[in-house]
Amino acid sequence: MSTPGISARFSGPLKALGAVFKRLSSDVSSCFGLVVIAILVLSAIFAPWIATHDPNLVNLPNALRAPDAVNWFGTDELGRDIFSRIVHGTRITLSIITIVSIVVGPVGLLVGTTAGYFGGWCDTVMMRITDIFLSFPGLILSLAFVAALGAGLENAIIAIALTSWPPIARLARAETLTFRSADYISAARMQGASSIRIIVKSIMPMCLPSVLVRITLSMATVILTAAGLGFLGLGAQPPLPEWGAMIATGRRYMLDSWWLVAFPGMAILLVSLAFNLLGDGLRDALDPKQR
Repeated sequence: MSTPGISARFSGPLKALGAVFKRLSSDVSSCFGLVVIAILVLSAIFAPWIATHDPNLVNLPNALRAPDAVNWFGTDELGRDIFSRIVHGTRITLSIITIVSIVVGPVGLLVGTTAGYFGGWCDTVMMRITDIFLSFPGLILSLAFVAALGAGLENAIIAIALTSWPPIARLARAETLTFRSADYISAARMQGASSIRIIVKSIMPMCLPSVLVRITLSMATVILTAAGLGFLGLGAQPPLPEWGAMIATGRRYMLDSWWLVAFPGMAILLVSLAFNLLGDGLRDALDPKQR
């Protein structure tokens, strides 16, 4: 007897998700972004089967080999297969994206909705803290945090997360300011609903579409920041196949062995572009004014 209730509960969200996917699929640029991100996810899941070689296997006689039928993207200065290292590097990139999204989404949403709903001194304090974070370029602030925490992939993820939540908080606050005077908020308040319940149950769901779009658009910055930290030696450490670190080690040989930096750089470019295009498509799909 519970089956109809369960199906009715999930039919609405599934229908809305299908409508968003249909709208994304109808746009060429958004569809391109979806395809590239799908390839990224599949490559991360099936990396051991897609990679043609062990990504960390050193083969010095095979060093700096140009792309051919055996090594599709060539080899690096230690004879390691670049294609295999890029494929395994998708796991690092996807891990960074996932962890940062899980952290900055709820933190930014909570800070922004709380500041916007309560206003007054609460809004002033929270937004001034947010402004302090926003006053520094993201990469510079990440460098400062990594310098304090120490080099390493885990510390780089923490640093990126600490610098990525302020724009989401700003967006959530702006959305909350437009919702907090709505009739349904006033009705919930008159019925005795607590402020926490109103924020969590009524305001956060209304801010969620805009926050999801903002997170998607921010992923390109996250990828570039992670690659920048890896390039500077403060992110993923050797022998991890992180794309920025691969470019850093290959730049010494790039004049004669262009493939050492070209293919990791192309991977960063494609994935960053894909998230930007998908974010633009989501913004159009979730914006009622575009329908």
